[in-house]
Parts: sequence; structure tokens; C-alpha cells
Amino acid sequence: MAGKLRLTLKRSRIGRLPKHRKILDGLGLKRRHQVVEREDTQSIRGMVKKVEFMLDVEEC
Repeated sequence: MAGKLRLTLKRSRIGRLPKHRKILDGLGLKRRHQVVEREDTQSIRGMVKKVEFMLDVEEC
């Protein structure tokens, strides 16, 4: 797994489980439509998998 992931928050954090909000904080996502790039590692992939219904994920 080399490269980067481009993550876009597509759904609001409002009304989500505290666990999901903490995961989004860890990924650096605070606002809808915010885009961040993260290294493609197993830990990041695991975090993405838990909130993938809220994200748009692209491999860079």
C-alpha cells in the first residue's frame, strides 16, 4: 500500500456516534466537503472502513 488517499467528507457529523466523530477528528475532517490527503497505511484504511458511508475515497 503505497501512495496517498484523498478523503472527502460527504455527510454531516451532526447526530453521529461519538466514536465516529473521534475517527473523523483523527482523519482531520471537520466540515462537509472538506478534502484531506493521508498516507495509505493499514491504520488509515481501518479508520476509513469504519466511516466509509460518510466519505468519498480516491487513491492518488
